Amino acid sequence: MKLIIWVLWPAFAAAGVAEVAFFTLIDPQQLYLLGEPVEVSPLAAYSIGFLFFWLLCTGATLMAWFMLPADVKAALHRHATEHPDLSRGSGRPDAVE
Repeated sequence: MKLIIWVLWPAFAAAGVAEVAFFTLIDPQQLYLLGEPVEVSPLAAYSIGFLFFWLLCTGATLMAWFMLPADVKAALHRHATEHPDLSRGSGRPDAVE
């Protein structure tokens, strides 16, 4: 599960930056697809654009994960097992949640 988070969260942040940069320069009302104007509302164009950028950034992050050396992946896995998810309780009755 942490692998999914390690891949999707940086991709989400990068997609947000890409979305802001792209739509700062491009007006969604002036988008063309295959020579035809795109007939969607600006909110739909922003949403579709964000999902596209998130998919693109997820692919880049996943490729970076696959290119990590095996010893780095092993160290990350060891760290993940030694440090449980902080959003869940420890199961101890005296633990502060």
